[in-house]
Amino acid sequence: MTIHRRTGLALLLLASLSTHALAQADDKYPSKPVTIVVPQAPGGANDAIARIVAQKLTESTGQQFLVENKTGAGGNVGMAAAAKSRPDGYTLVLTADSAAVINPSLYKSTGFDTLKDFEPVASVATAGYVLVANNNFAPKNVAELITAAKAQPGKIAIASAGNGTLNHLIGEMLQKAAGIELLHVPYKGASAAVTDLVGGQVQVSVQSLPSSIAFIKSGKLKVLGIVNQKRVAALPDAPTIGETIKGFGQTPWYGLFAPAGTPKAIADKLQAEVAKALDSAEAKDKLAAVGCEPFKSAQPEFAALVKAELPKWARIVKDSGATID
Repeated sequence: MTIHRRTGLALLLLASLSTHALAQADDKYPSKPVTIVVPQAPGGANDAIARIVAQKLTESTGQQFLVENKTGAGGNVGMAAAAKSRPDGYTLVLTADSAAVINPSLYKSTGFDTLKDFEPVASVATAGYVLVANNNFAPKNVAELITAAKAQPGKIAIASAGNGTLNHLIGEMLQKAAGIELLHVPYKGASAAVTDLVGGQVQVSVQSLPSSIAFIKSGKLKVLGIVNQKRVAALPDAPTIGETIKGFGQTPWYGLFAPAGTPKAIADKLQAEVAKALDSAEAKDKLAAVGCEPFKSAQPEFAALVKAELPKWARIVKDSGATID
């Protein structure tokens, strides 16, 4: 046997052993704790949804799924960090649609490419979003807000969870659709924004129901309108903004992503585990309690959604005129 032939056989054997070892690793996944990066601050919808899912995955796999909040630049910091992680299934990112499909049109540079740097693993949930106001603010609905804003352009303060966050962009879209000008006040997270809203430092805010429903139910905030296209089960009597401004409405979604190159067997297992978690009565009840609903789809359908939403939001962002340096 020639040296070249022996070398070739050795390389083939090494490749076969490596493939077998990877397959065994995939079969045993997860064999250690898994980190789920949440690119938004604690207290918002993304964080609440991630913790519900992480708990169910921990229970079903026997390994800890730990939520790690990496905030900054409207979600870009956490997304970029996750994109650079090893594609072995032990670092994932659960994000709102804003960071994945809206930020690429808002920012000159995000630090990641959604389609090239990530594998869409599983859609997880949709969330109710609301336009809420401090109780001492006179307008009681969207129509009255529009009237007040036109009477004093740039004077009514609208709080957001930060520049480039989903509630910031929805607020920009609302101003564009209504033909009004509000004073944007960015905070470092939804919980800080809603706290100042209750305290009266700002007058209105777009908030996810996970970050605001406790204040609404306790009477500390009033709902001017539902952001979603349809009324939400958690607040069945609250009208949508679209009932006043025809054509207005967004239903934010949340999904689980893995770094590009993550083995398909691991992505498939994660998708199956997430689907099983969302079928549980406990997860459904916990999501409903914070104004969210399970949103299940197979990997190809979720990947297609992500791909389709990028150009859709590019058009919306362009029409709204919103930009983040």
